[in-house]
Amino acid sequence: MTNLATVVRQLRKERDQAQKRVEQLDQALEALTGVGGTRGASGRPRRVNAPAARRTMSAAARKRIAAAQRARWAKWKAVQKSK
Repeated sequence: MTNLATVVRQLRKERDQAQKRVEQLDQALEALTGVGGTRGASGRPRRVNAPAARRTMSAAARKRIAAAQRARWAKWKAVQKSK
């Protein structure tokens, strides 16, 4: 049993050391991205592992975009036809 307790103690010690190293790496990454790296629209540095927020578009906005694209295509086709 003494041997098992020693192994468990050693594993916990190694886990704590690894956790401290990960925290140091996170701080270094935050410092580097804060200097001239990736910043979000708010001006704050983005979190490295944060998922990108998805925006939803209303049906009216999709219709406006589709209509504008159809108008662009019609204009382009008219120019191509007149050439």
